[in-house]
Amino acid sequence: MPNKLEGLVNLTDLDLSFNDLPRVPEPVYLIASLKRVNLSHNQITEVSTLIDTWTHLETLNLSRNQLTGIPAALCKLVALKRLFINGNNINFEGLPTGIGKLYNLEVFMAACNKLECIPEGLCRCLKLRKLILHTNCLFTLPEGIHFLTNMEELDVRNNPELEMPPKPVPDELGSGPEFYNVDFTLQTQLRMATGAPPPPLPNKDSYARKLRMRGRRYQSQSEELKGMVEDAEEKKVTGRNKKLGKRQSIDEPEKLLKGRKWNESLVKPNLNYHDFFNDDTGQEPGLIVWQIENFLPVSVDELFYGKFYEADCYIVLKTSFDDTDQLFWQIFYWIGKEASLDKKACSAIHAVNLRNFLGAETRTVREEQEDESEEFSELFENGLSYVEGGTASGFYTVEDPIYPTRLFRILKQSKVQLEPVDVSTSSLDPTFSFVLDAGLKIYIWSGERAKGTTKTKGRLFAEKLNKNDRKNKGEIIMCETGDEPGEFWRLLGGRTSSAITEKPEYNEPPPVPILYQVALGLGYLELPQVDTAGGKLSVRMLETKNVYILDCHSEIFVWIGRKSARLVRAAAMKLSQEIYAMIDRPSFTVQIRNLQGAESQMFKARFAGWDDVLAVDYTLSADYVSKAAKQLGVTNITTKEAQAKLQKAAKVDLSALFTTRQQPIPNNEQEQFVEEWNEDLDGMECFVLEGRKFVRLPEEEIGHFHTGDCYVFLCRYWVPVEQPEGEAEEEEVVEQEEDFQCVVYFWQGRDANQMGWLTFTFSLQKKFEMLFGEKLEVMKTQQQQEAPRFLAHFKGKFIIHKGKRKEPVVNKEEKNKPKFYHIRSSGGILAKRVIEIETNARHLNSEFCYILKVPFENYSEDGIIYVWIGSKVIESEADHAKELGNEIWDSGYTVQIVNEGDEPENFFWVGVGGKKDYDKSAEYIKFARLFRCSNEKGYFSVSEKCSDFCQDDLASDDVMILDTGHEVFVWMGPQSSDVERKMAIKSAQVYIQHLMQLDSGPIRKLRCTFRGKEPHHFTRCFHGWGDFHDPKT
Repeated sequence: MPNKLEGLVNLTDLDLSFNDLPRVPEPVYLIASLKRVNLSHNQITEVSTLIDTWTHLETLNLSRNQLTGIPAALCKLVALKRLFINGNNINFEGLPTGIGKLYNLEVFMAACNKLECIPEGLCRCLKLRKLILHTNCLFTLPEGIHFLTNMEELDVRNNPELEMPPKPVPDELGSGPEFYNVDFTLQTQLRMATGAPPPPLPNKDSYARKLRMRGRRYQSQSEELKGMVEDAEEKKVTGRNKKLGKRQSIDEPEKLLKGRKWNESLVKPNLNYHDFFNDDTGQEPGLIVWQIENFLPVSVDELFYGKFYEADCYIVLKTSFDDTDQLFWQIFYWIGKEASLDKKACSAIHAVNLRNFLGAETRTVREEQEDESEEFSELFENGLSYVEGGTASGFYTVEDPIYPTRLFRILKQSKVQLEPVDVSTSSLDPTFSFVLDAGLKIYIWSGERAKGTTKTKGRLFAEKLNKNDRKNKGEIIMCETGDEPGEFWRLLGGRTSSAITEKPEYNEPPPVPILYQVALGLGYLELPQVDTAGGKLSVRMLETKNVYILDCHSEIFVWIGRKSARLVRAAAMKLSQEIYAMIDRPSFTVQIRNLQGAESQMFKARFAGWDDVLAVDYTLSADYVSKAAKQLGVTNITTKEAQAKLQKAAKVDLSALFTTRQQPIPNNEQEQFVEEWNEDLDGMECFVLEGRKFVRLPEEEIGHFHTGDCYVFLCRYWVPVEQPEGEAEEEEVVEQEEDFQCVVYFWQGRDANQMGWLTFTFSLQKKFEMLFGEKLEVMKTQQQQEAPRFLAHFKGKFIIHKGKRKEPVVNKEEKNKPKFYHIRSSGGILAKRVIEIETNARHLNSEFCYILKVPFENYSEDGIIYVWIGSKVIESEADHAKELGNEIWDSGYTVQIVNEGDEPENFFWVGVGGKKDYDKSAEYIKFARLFRCSNEKGYFSVSEKCSDFCQDDLASDDVMILDTGHEVFVWMGPQSSDVERKMAIKSAQVYIQHLMQLDSGPIRKLRCTFRGKEPHHFTRCFHGWGDFHDPKT
């Protein structure tokens, strides 16, 4: 076959059937125009991942080959309509789980294979018409098969063990597996948010219940039944009189037979108490005291009678003679206020045992510390005294595990594989992603030039590590370069002053792991090496009767099987130490012991295909779980365990929805902050990116920003020097200069690319680090996400223009186009900004001020600036708008103040695109709250953004909840998952119920919206709303 076939740009049909092709020829993958490919009746054993180049493919026939699986790249062929894989050796694992992405698939034929089931995702191909699965090993099918409404033919013949799933009964909305068994009722979520215990059950009034039962005796009964009951009672009395004899007179009072006491009818257990008490116990008058230790009573010396430890429990026996010279016993058990539960229970139990041992008829008396009876206190001549402390509890104490801090580098391989490195900032590399395991906090750090796949692999590993080794108690924290938390750098030994550079040694392949089997020979130990076929480890290599040592150079694992010999287990740890000392290893090398069934995640990651979780859908039946478990070789899972796992509710955190809205800081306090921050400011130098270098920004342009540019502000702050305490003041004090700190603010517009940050990192930042060293702090900030201290330096004159600062003018019409600016403050005067928006009168609001720049057509350097003042604007805001209108541009423009209702027809309404209806109120500002719904932490959680939120806070891979005061919007990002969308809608409903319970404002309506489809009531809550940034452009 020719090597160059990419030139056949018009080829759409290719038939290579009935050949002996061992594989698909590589030149065939280069033909991107193919629509129909027939590769049936060959000897093909595998299909390359290059199959994703056939983006226009509609029909693919791979029948009658030797395939055992289909690559996941097939899921990218979204135009595929017909797929034929009959007569191969494909099982369930051979089908990609993402096959549901083939939403155009109409025909799927996989007859004569080894399929045990089909992926649940195949039932999401709603256009599927034919599903041919006869002559396989099917156990069942997903329940979603019932929802394929376009299905015309389903062939499952010759599958003897197949059991068709029943059609699921629709659950009530908001419950069951559809919502991951999470209880979204308001009471439950409030209780979970506050940590309160579940409400107690109402106390049962036994007396009231008795009255109800007595009143119900003859209620709703017939007269005949009532007569029968009375007759029976009369016969009962008559019979009793006959037993007493006829000698009894009618007037003589009735003498009833004396019944047995309740304690006489009890049968004492036949137990041997001699292990606890001696034969002479209680046989002589006196006092005996026992102390509870390790669940058993231990006799106390007479010197310590009356001295009770607060964390212990005691049994006290008082023996004396009664009036008839018979032994009389009094049994008490004393409980300290700090005693553990096991001691309390054992003191009561052994007090009863002592009574049974003595054959006493008295009851045991409970005495508690500081609430003893007089009868008990009189037993001790010197009175009672309490001593702090006590013996240890008999229960096993659970200590918090200690997790060593470790740092792992994610390798650039197809599977998730990590390599441990030294826990230091010098180990970081900008081209890799790293996982910092700090116990209950797992950090994922990605370099600036790291691939997105490594970040995803790190997240996947962190979730498995948190689930298997941390029992879902850990927190996963994603770290972006330049935005790392302080705890991250502290764990690595402190933030480095130099730039993070590439490590050449990271380009070398990792060491090949070596697997040893610890065996017992004739009088000595053997350590044969297991053949791993080029370092590829498989779970099948580990046998339960053996012990293995896995040498990964920087990690040494000892795996102990359940049925292994005890001698071999003990020798394995010593052998691992000998292997550790044989060669030079890094200082961070660790030795980890793993028991079968309780392996660490790092050990599992070394083996291909190790996964303890049974991949089933939550809607599958318990019978299917058992069958699938047996098919996959998992024999230690029962139906009850499977059902318990399926019914376990997912973890959620909705506590942010129940917090009160953050109130803005009063303006007078914000003015004080502005004054203090500007007093500390010694100077500010401004730079802007032009081309590939930063140049100094002209003084008249300070405060003007453009969405397509990047700016750098070098701020020098005075820091007062603190005098050490206790230092004597001398007569001649040498004046010390105040120390200083330099903060570099890197400001990036929402339309600017990432080259500005890279240019700053490798040019200007290095110069600043050489000049200021450790006194330098770099802060990267995005548009409308600025720090309050940075905003304070512009004193309300923070103006954001669209486009670039020196953007070339295409034509005269573009230059004479009006510009419209909105003056708004979302969180007080500190967050006041002037942002250019779309020239549309729909954006006007009576509670805000606007600036409209209208250039003259004939004189491009002149024009009119309209300062539009809303009718509900306060005086200070109006004065500020007038001041901005006079200073924002050159003197060539005439400034005209326009009050709402007095707009000139010729220029103003023409400049904003014509007169339109606009909002008269901005009440939504007082209620606006933005919540983020994400599973970034490994579970679904809701967090609130600050009150000064912006459009860029709408993350495309998450779901947001926006409260406008009258409506609650659920905004769904295009890359958000179905889990996030479902649970976000339920969370919004819980939030609305909570507001109704608090009577907080008007009743909200729930609405859903998507990116790019937002209504005006949604967009008006965001200052400077514009088009979303498209990464492709």
